[in-house]
Amino acid sequence: MRSIFPLIIGFLMLVLVVVATGALVRAQEDMNDKVRASLEVDNGLWQLLSALQDAETGQRGYLLTGDPLYLEPYNKAVPHIDERLDYLRRGMHGNAAREQDLRALADVVERRLQIIDNTIALYAAGRVAEATSIVGNGQGKALMDRARSIVGTLRDHQNRSMESLKADTRRAVMRMELAIIAAIAAVILLAAYAVFDAYRRSASIVRARNELRVVNSKLVQEARTRAAVEDQLRQSQKMEAMGQLTGGLAHDFNNMLAVIIGNLNLLSRRLARGETDVGRYVAQAMDGAERATTLTHRLLAFARKQALAPEPIEINRLVSSMSEMLNRALGETIRVETVLAGGLWTVNTDRGQLESAILNLSVNARDAMVDGGRLTIETANAHLDDMYAADHVGVPAGQYVLVAVTDTGTGMPAEVIAKAFDPFFTTKEPGKGTGLGLSQVHGFVYQSGGHVKIYSEPGSGTTVKIYLPRHYGAPAPAQSDADRPPPPMGAPHQVILVVEDDDRVRQMSVDALRDLGYTVIHANSAATALRLLDEHPEVALLFTDIVMPDVNGRQLADMALQRRPGLKVLFTTGYTRNAVVHNGVVDLGVHLIGKPFTLQQLAQKVHEVIGTSSG
Repeated sequence: MRSIFPLIIGFLMLVLVVVATGALVRAQEDMNDKVRASLEVDNGLWQLLSALQDAETGQRGYLLTGDPLYLEPYNKAVPHIDERLDYLRRGMHGNAAREQDLRALADVVERRLQIIDNTIALYAAGRVAEATSIVGNGQGKALMDRARSIVGTLRDHQNRSMESLKADTRRAVMRMELAIIAAIAAVILLAAYAVFDAYRRSASIVRARNELRVVNSKLVQEARTRAAVEDQLRQSQKMEAMGQLTGGLAHDFNNMLAVIIGNLNLLSRRLARGETDVGRYVAQAMDGAERATTLTHRLLAFARKQALAPEPIEINRLVSSMSEMLNRALGETIRVETVLAGGLWTVNTDRGQLESAILNLSVNARDAMVDGGRLTIETANAHLDDMYAADHVGVPAGQYVLVAVTDTGTGMPAEVIAKAFDPFFTTKEPGKGTGLGLSQVHGFVYQSGGHVKIYSEPGSGTTVKIYLPRHYGAPAPAQSDADRPPPPMGAPHQVILVVEDDDRVRQMSVDALRDLGYTVIHANSAATALRLLDEHPEVALLFTDIVMPDVNGRQLADMALQRRPGLKVLFTTGYTRNAVVHNGVVDLGVHLIGKPFTLQQLAQKVHEVIGTSSG
């Protein structure tokens, strides 16, 4: 306030100067108006007296000559006299002394005009002697002298009033000028004080800035120290998470490998003894391998590296087709209900991954309802606005299709919800779950450009909401597995070139394709594959791994297609980043089968690529 106070005083002084200047101008205008009015009254008195004299002049001329033309000054003066009297009455209104003098003047003027009127009337009637005697008796002259005396008195009054007004105005102007000079002097003094205060505050700011620099350097050093500590903490947390991830992987894969290795050892011993009842060992080994495959796919989905094959999907139809399977999988104690919205929009996503996500959520819901309960799968059109997007980083605002899975189970506290999507985090007993179900759902949904949110409270059940972006297009026609005929066997004239750098995987692929009836040649590198392609123009399909040293599978396919534009290509990989998959979606027109694959999956995919195009 001390620094602002001079500015306030200075502002008030400036306001005072402006107001005083305005008052001075107004006073001068008022004085000018009053002076002008006084002059107009003075002029009106002279005009009145002049008009009365003109009336006398007209009278004398007429009496001397008898010519009516000499009455023209009289005729013009009479109405002018009345106008002047009215004007003077308005100008002197409010001043009793002047109004009294003006009434006396009006009486004199009226009497003088009556005498003039009588003499003119007598002369016009031929009574010249009577008219001349009235003029000669001196009464008219006495009235004129009286009129001149009253006019002089009124003018003296006007002059004294004007002089008094001028004196008052001069005194007021002098006071105003003195006030303005004083205000200007005060403003100058305040300005000098403001400059001094600004200099003082500037010096204080410089000192504070120097002190701030010292403090800031200390803060920077402290921030660097904290950053180093935070980096160490993050590294520790990262290593802890990595330990949790690798520990979970090692535990689950060891269990699966134990099943596979144990059953293969038993199978080998039984075959060595000539026993043929070994189907159960093969089935158990295959079950362990399939569980390992599922675990790998879940890991890739969690890392958002799973290759997706999106297609336009009508979610209501997909949920309806899953209802029977869910009823069987969840058991009799769980009642499954679906609430499907009318006019539901289409989404463009991977059908298998979406089915797997709904199944995972349903199984988790079943495990949370130990004594049974109700599972509700609901669909709806939804819009996430800008405010919601601002509160959830990475979620774009727009139109989505909602799939909500709700149970009436035990629910989850906030600290469990915060970790629910972490890999290998589970609240189930050991051996009851891998802890990858929700992380797979999370990875698949975000890889599809969507959003997933958990709402839960202990004792009140749980709702998991999946938001998938709306697709502007018609859904793909649905086709069940029962509608798809089993793939036919291959033919010897259908030649396949297998390219794989891993000898064991390559041999397995070659044996599988030959077992399906195809003719197979193989190579362990891109260079060998191109040479074989040149030597065997009958090759109908290039079946190549993507991840290979030197030249990857996509580059090999591009070079092969330059040689053979009509060549069919089928890619395979256990993991790929950017070769044929971009943003988690398989490139348009690319055929891909993920490792590991079963013989049935390989047969179906190869038939899909070349089965209808080779004779």
